[in-house]
Amino acid sequence: MRLFSCYKAVRTTYFERHKPGRKTRGTASVRGVSPVVRKASDQMKKGFYTIMAAQFFSSLADNALLIAAIALLQDLHAPNWMTPLLKLFFVLSYVILAAFVGAFADSRPKGHVMFVTNSIKVVGCLTMLIGAHPLLAYGIVGFGAAAYSPAKYGILTELLPADRLVAANGWIEGTTVGSIILGTVMGGVLISPHIASHLLSYHIPRINTPSETAMLVIMAMYVIAAIFNLRIPDTGARYPKQETRPIKLITDFADCFFTLWRDKLGQISLAVTTLFWGAGATLQFIVLKWAEVSLGMTLSQAAILQAVIAVGVAVGAMLAAARVPLKRSLSVLPVGIVMGIAVMLMAFYTRHLFPTHWGIYFGKMHFPGYLLIAYLFLMVVGGLSGFFVVPMNALLQHRGHVLLSAGHSIAVQNFNENLSVLIMLCLYALLVWLDMPIQFGIVLFGSFVCLMMYFVMRRHQANQRAFDSVALISEVRH
Repeated sequence: MRLFSCYKAVRTTYFERHKPGRKTRGTASVRGVSPVVRKASDQMKKGFYTIMAAQFFSSLADNALLIAAIALLQDLHAPNWMTPLLKLFFVLSYVILAAFVGAFADSRPKGHVMFVTNSIKVVGCLTMLIGAHPLLAYGIVGFGAAAYSPAKYGILTELLPADRLVAANGWIEGTTVGSIILGTVMGGVLISPHIASHLLSYHIPRINTPSETAMLVIMAMYVIAAIFNLRIPDTGARYPKQETRPIKLITDFADCFFTLWRDKLGQISLAVTTLFWGAGATLQFIVLKWAEVSLGMTLSQAAILQAVIAVGVAVGAMLAAARVPLKRSLSVLPVGIVMGIAVMLMAFYTRHLFPTHWGIYFGKMHFPGYLLIAYLFLMVVGGLSGFFVVPMNALLQHRGHVLLSAGHSIAVQNFNENLSVLIMLCLYALLVWLDMPIQFGIVLFGSFVCLMMYFVMRRHQANQRAFDSVALISEVRH
């Protein structure tokens, strides 16, 4: 399989420079482990924790910013249809810039790239604060996020050996989910009258509304993330000088795109993650509508269900990190079908299945039984999702690192996943426009997930009959 020479980089990571068994002059071995190896291991651990901290605060600010941007649209009396466009403008950058962000991520140390792209997010906040339209400003933040992602995930393959990627992805996904939950809550708290009035009492120039005070706090979160970015160690990985001509970058990206899709392992993991992220984005809106129709919840109450699912995803991700090594990552494929079936069961669940007064009482507080079961059910769906996607994500990163380069492979992944998000959201919007009952939409959605996972499993079985592609796992970069 042909690869452009620009991707045939000679890399030296901490692990490769100090791998066990390498003789180091002038050092003494203690219990079979040289001081150099032990120091390298400590540096890897410290570097990974720093990456997690940077990701947490950056993602925390991203999710709080969405709430603040929605509040700002309300301050401007913008029409309701503009609110979902915030997500569209944010995700659009991942698709449009896919051919360029990978080259940028590989052009310099990943920690520096994360610092620069995190600074772009700060610029997006500033433009929103000085009066730019929230859609434009949030699009700038999306631009920074799109360029941030290849460096964030790409550095894992530079810093850690292949057998630690599943665990590392589990921790990263768990941290991200935690930041989603806390960020959404933080955004809501910052725009609340009580907190906002306290912040407004400081009479900061040009800060006159709750959404603007929230912007200041969110910018502080981005600054904290930037400080951690500066503390990320240089892994020593170096790639040839990256292309800067747009046409050449696009053609190189197309070559990376087809290289990863032609690979027997890459195509399976890429298909699964592409399906997962598109389905996950659509499921957010399905759950909100289902909560309104089947559970009788308001929009603000239904928003809590997003946090419940996120907790389940975090638990599933951690479980996968602890139980599924990279060599057995493909064993989780059937979980995708189970997840699709679980989603379909939502269509038949309503609050009318249980007596109105059945539930748990704490003094005067009443927690309806149908709601507690719904929470538990959604947590299971989230757990299946997390357990399912983390090994696939790690496998995709590994194959991308072997075949291409850290930044370029993540850029291809982001392009596919976010294009899937755009397409599936458009299809869901079409169902809503046709006024289709939510129960039918849920069954259609779950059936689609099951069917696609069945085809993916059949494809993997066909690949295995032709060649034992699983043997390629842990293959080193040539």
